[in-house]
Amino acid sequence: MSDKEKKVVEAEEKAKKPAKEKKKGKLKEAFRGFNSERKKIVWPTWKQVLKNTLVVLVVVVCCAVAIAVLDIVFHEGITALPNLFKK
Repeated sequence: MSDKEKKVVEAEEKAKKPAKEKKKGKLKEAFRGFNSERKKIVWPTWKQVLKNTLVVLVVVVCCAVAIAVLDIVFHEGITALPNLFKK
């Protein structure tokens, strides 16, 4: 092979390598970003978790009671409708 052909082959090989390195570089950069964001996470204390759980349970019970009351009211109203039109 002549020197020019060797240089062309070497240039082609070098052109192929950066494509793989770019993928590896992007993956490394993605993991670095993931780790930096993961370090910013602030976990709540156990006391805060219990407090928030209690708030959620109270809201769920209040909603359940409200739905039950509305269900009873609508049921009584619908069963009373035929009696209104019998007369």
